[in-house]
Amino acid sequence: MERTGRPRDPLIDDAVRDATVELLTQVGYARLTLEEVARRAGTTKPAIYRRWRTRQHLVLDALGRRLGTNTTRVPDSGCVICDLIGGITVFVTVFRRVPPGVLGALLTDCTGQPGLRTAFMRTLFEPARNAVGEMVDRAKARGDLRADLDRDLAVDLLGALVHYRALFAHASTDSESVTSAVMTLLRGMAARKLDHAH
Repeated sequence: MERTGRPRDPLIDDAVRDATVELLTQVGYARLTLEEVARRAGTTKPAIYRRWRTRQHLVLDALGRRLGTNTTRVPDSGCVICDLIGGITVFVTVFRRVPPGVLGALLTDCTGQPGLRTAFMRTLFEPARNAVGEMVDRAKARGDLRADLDRDLAVDLLGALVHYRALFAHASTDSESVTSAVMTLLRGMAARKLDHAH
């Protein structure tokens, strides 16, 4: 993601990443400029380009550092309800740590460029999804979830609640709402057993 060249100064790297997140929070992704990032970080635009090839690469790196590894750690409590709540909470935490409106705009900006889209998915999408997927696997192995449960579908169902509510902001993702969602998924929504043919 980053260019090679003269020895890196970690203080400049961190200052640029911090300035990037601050600006994303204050002005959003569309209005973020490398000139303003450089000014706030006490460096120059060429110095930024020596480290990151594009604005998108810089934003992905800054957000990836902000999320860190602790953000996507799912508990292994042995309690399926607790673990599923923890899984949804991972998605909630990612959304809350990324400044509002940035994810969609950044994804759109990266979509037409395969390398950037791959970097977006690897940095902002896959860590949380993989962590929750591992939690689902553990619950299946314990016998707490059906052995034939589709892992990817289960992860998408857990994440969909957060993504949908974060996008439209029509309902809460507080702890009570998350618990209610988990119980609804575990109990199922049908009043009686359904025949797949109907």
